[in-house]
Amino acid sequence: MQLDFFTLMTVMAVNLLTLSAALPVLMGNKASSAARSMQAGLLLQALGWVGFIASPWLWDQVLSTLAVGCHALALWMVYRTLTLWLGPRPFARLILVLVVAAPVGYTLGFGHYAWRVGWSNFMLTAILLIVARATVYPVAGASRRWRGLLLGCFVVTAMFTAARGYLGAFTDEYPHFAAPHPVNIAAVLFTNAALVLGTVALLVAWRAEAEKKLRTLAITDVLTSLINRRGFTAQGKHMLGHAIRHQLPLTALMMDLDHFKKINDTKGHPTGDKALVLFARLLRETCRSGDLVARLGGEEFGVLLLHNNAAAGNSFDRRLRKRLKEVVEGELGFAMTYSAGMAILAPGDTSLSALMARADAALYRAKTEGRARLVAA
Repeated sequence: MQLDFFTLMTVMAVNLLTLSAALPVLMGNKASSAARSMQAGLLLQALGWVGFIASPWLWDQVLSTLAVGCHALALWMVYRTLTLWLGPRPFARLILVLVVAAPVGYTLGFGHYAWRVGWSNFMLTAILLIVARATVYPVAGASRRWRGLLLGCFVVTAMFTAARGYLGAFTDEYPHFAAPHPVNIAAVLFTNAALVLGTVALLVAWRAEAEKKLRTLAITDVLTSLINRRGFTAQGKHMLGHAIRHQLPLTALMMDLDHFKKINDTKGHPTGDKALVLFARLLRETCRSGDLVARLGGEEFGVLLLHNNAAAGNSFDRRLRKRLKEVVEGELGFAMTYSAGMAILAPGDTSLSALMARADAALYRAKTEGRARLVAA
């Protein structure tokens, strides 16, 4: 049976439109920005193929130019998706230039067939290679499997796209975009296969993103965005083990907002929530990147300062109190203080719970001795 080029393109466009309609339903209303970019990329690719299919019969220059633009923009959306999942990718500015240049150069040279075919295909090839490169390093803990699958799809698609550009620009073997040339047929067949494989890879990546978000939510305090007691315990054990192995100083602080119940009773719970959010923000701003800070429950907070001894713990407490005094009345309309207990990792310490218990005992002393102070265990 002879393969008809337009039938193959139509099947591919229908597949893409079906996927574009199904993915938003599958991913739901709370899909991430990366997932939305992926959905937009599939829809743009579908519209691109629809434009190519319709262009021989209706508004050739307009529809084919829009089709080239849709394909280029679809690839940029995939690049953006990878950026959101994997972090900043190389050639970010270059790909934007190519996305704009592809349809502009195509329509400006539309009267010259070899130019427009060569230009559009070579521009798309360059964009495909940049997106392929975006699946590789640098990577922050992403699976090699889905990235490798995407890499293969983009590289082979780039090869076919470059071949079509070469035939259209430099030979007489490719007299029309829809010509039943072996390269044309192979390109469309592979693009259909790449569509399936690439979509599978992106869905695997989306599932990994969703699982990571669930793990993060499980250890995050919703109100303050600090880690919660569970996250503090898990990460604190790793920090303690690191400090013991390398004989590093480690300081633990337990903090409690003074008379917080009175704030809730007299100012209302929304104001109490604002006080917690403010204190959490100041804690984050005062800590260094390697320190650990958490809301342990209610108005209680915990901090682990790695590479810090008692003097550094006292300095941290002074900075935090100074910062709190500077901003609290302006943001809340009333003064607020906290009590704190401090414990230092000692020889023979083997558990986080024992270290935090000593800090908690020191916190109790601070509260019984008049509050608004730091007491060392």
